[in-house]
Amino acid sequence: MGDSGEGLVDADAKIQERMEELQKTREQARKPRVRNHERVQKIESLKLARTQLNRQLEAATHPAWKVQLSNAISEVDRQIAALTAAI
Repeated sequence: MGDSGEGLVDADAKIQERMEELQKTREQARKPRVRNHERVQKIESLKLARTQLNRQLEAATHPAWKVQLSNAISEVDRQIAALTAAI
C-alpha cells in the first residue's frame, strides 16, 4: 500500500514540473512578441513616413527638393529593409 502512495506523490511532482515548464514557455513566448511588436510598429511608422514623403515628392516642383525627398525615401526604404530582415 505504501508503494501506491509514492506513485501518487511522483505523479503530482511530475504534474507540477510540467505546469512550471509550461508557464516558463508561455513567459518566453510573450517576450519575443513584445520585441517583434515594437519592430512592427516601427516598420509601420516608417511606411507611413514613406507615403508622406512620396506625396511631397509628387507635388514638388524644385529639383533640389525632389532630390532631397528621393534621398529621404531611399533612407526610409533602407531602414524598413533592415528592420524586416531582423524580424
